[in-house]
Amino acid sequence: MDIISGLSDELLIKILLYVPTKVAVSTSILSKRWEYLWMWLPKLDYRSRYNSRSERKLLGCFLDKNLPLHRAHVIESFRLDLRNSNLRPESIKMWVVIAVSHCLRELEIIYDSYPVKPNILPSNLYTCKSLVILKLEGDILLDVPRVAFLPSLKTMHLRSVRFPDDEESLQRLLSNCPVLEDLLVDLRENDSTGKLTVVFPSLLSLSLFIPDTHDIDGIVIETPSLKYFKLKDHNQKIHYCLVENMPNLIEADVDVELPYINSVVGSITSVKRLSICSEAYDQGFVFNQLEHLKICFGEFSSNLLVRLLNDSSNLQVLELHEMDNHCHDDTMVNWNQPSTVPECMLLSLQTLNWSDYSGTPGERDLAVYILKNAVHLKTMKITSFEGEVPKFEMIKELALSSRASTACQLVFHCLY
Repeated sequence: MDIISGLSDELLIKILLYVPTKVAVSTSILSKRWEYLWMWLPKLDYRSRYNSRSERKLLGCFLDKNLPLHRAHVIESFRLDLRNSNLRPESIKMWVVIAVSHCLRELEIIYDSYPVKPNILPSNLYTCKSLVILKLEGDILLDVPRVAFLPSLKTMHLRSVRFPDDEESLQRLLSNCPVLEDLLVDLRENDSTGKLTVVFPSLLSLSLFIPDTHDIDGIVIETPSLKYFKLKDHNQKIHYCLVENMPNLIEADVDVELPYINSVVGSITSVKRLSICSEAYDQGFVFNQLEHLKICFGEFSSNLLVRLLNDSSNLQVLELHEMDNHCHDDTMVNWNQPSTVPECMLLSLQTLNWSDYSGTPGERDLAVYILKNAVHLKTMKITSFEGEVPKFEMIKELALSSRASTACQLVFHCLY
């Protein structure tokens, strides 16, 4: 008898967890001992994305036949990547029913079909007491029943899923997850939500993505325990955003084009790390705890940068990068030098990381200004494309600039 076959079933199952489910299933042909061993696996991961049409059909037949015979008392995770699968919605719904009956802890489904057949979720999923993680993406209809209740759900990620005409379906789902800690909602293009309300005392992480063609009336957020917040909103429709204060927030990522940016920023002033991409911020707030600032630059970003530097007296790390997916010029035309040097440059700023440096007069003036005024600067790292900025000229011009910090090192990195 070989050494592996001499191991206990429990240990063999743990070994099988380290290989893809498809490989684990293939061990059933090794011997009688291995024939049904994979059926005790607590983690199942099935993918048909890169398979041929015949292989996808075989996957469906395999699950129809074998999943009802699965022997694990608890299925810790059940993952289905069914992009371009054309599998029958009725079959997928039955697989989820079976998984839920095994005290399912985590469910992840990625699904699309043509023509669209989105109703693949059974009603018993919405009352699964054991479910802790739910991740759904694609042509999946969330027709949430009124009796929905997920008492153990802590993580929910919804990416481009579909909702019925009843706009209360999403709100009903959110309001019936009492211990939710991590929520991601990526709304679908050309769909409608009405008012999006996120009110969770327990929520620790919130990410919202509002596409430009989504029909939304407004956003209301009340999450007093939140530690991470991300809002990406390029929506073309003017809508309100009411955000309650987030006193425990540590990190925020704000990328919006609408004029309500002040109400959003005003609620996140406790952050230590902030990434911001907006041209509408025009009111000073006090960021006493902000240590790391990442800002995208564009035609009008000079004013935004000055305001944020003035508002962040303890800033240690400053990152500058290009403005992605905005309908504006990505270059800083002019550097509007402030009348007084921001306090953070005199007391705390130590690192500047500048990516996509193009060497325009405005960018050059800003780099020279920081070198001249940042008393405690240790590193200025500049990354540029060789075709945009001749490396030698850039190094020479900045290297010869006067520096407030004798310890400052200039680091240049060129991309080809």
